[in-house]
Amino acid sequence: MQTRNSVTEQLTRAGQKIEHDSFAIVDKEAGTHDYNDAEWQIVRRMIHATADFEFNGLTQFHPDAVAAGLSAIKNGANIIADVEMICVGLSKPRLSHFGVKTYHFIADEDVIAAARAENTTRAVQAMRKAQSKGLLENSIVAVGNAPTALLEVNRMVRQQQLKPALIVGMPVGFVSAAESKADSAQLNEVPWIVTDGRKGGSTLVVAAIHALLALAEQAQKHAR
Repeated sequence: MQTRNSVTEQLTRAGQKIEHDSFAIVDKEAGTHDYNDAEWQIVRRMIHATADFEFNGLTQFHPDAVAAGLSAIKNGANIIADVEMICVGLSKPRLSHFGVKTYHFIADEDVIAAARAENTTRAVQAMRKAQSKGLLENSIVAVGNAPTALLEVNRMVRQQQLKPALIVGMPVGFVSAAESKADSAQLNEVPWIVTDGRKGGSTLVVAAIHALLALAEQAQKHAR
């Protein structure tokens, strides 16, 4: 980064130096890529979080994804996550700077009961609960663990005209993980950021959102 962010970077000079040096190493070792500058800041942070350079190429963006994410953050959009890990991993000071709140419902008793009664997953019912509470519309949907959560959001987009501000779909695993992300990548109605194939995880979702928060802070500074 050329300009240091006071909110979305490490709080000490030592921490900042380590982070900046790490990004410099990623830039050097990643080789060529086809991402624009803003997209690369997201992919670079995902690589930084995992030490996995395959995300240079595996990460795919809807053409409007970054702009949609920045607009959502600027407007204090909710983040609806499939699992608590994402909410815990996101920096509270960074979120509060923009008035962004996080929600997850995967462990709620009514969600568990509905999943048992309807023979579905908790992740499906969690997303349905979020929708029933009016939280998914204009939100950032963050899925890093449960492919069924992502498939359910995709279904609601197509069948119920749901329009989240952005889908960050990066579930990891072997059953429906690759398929759910490929399905999201076919959506034209809403912007998305996904990872191809089986690789993913909540850590990646957190990294991608932190990168969007950093980009949003940069935009704030330039607007002053």
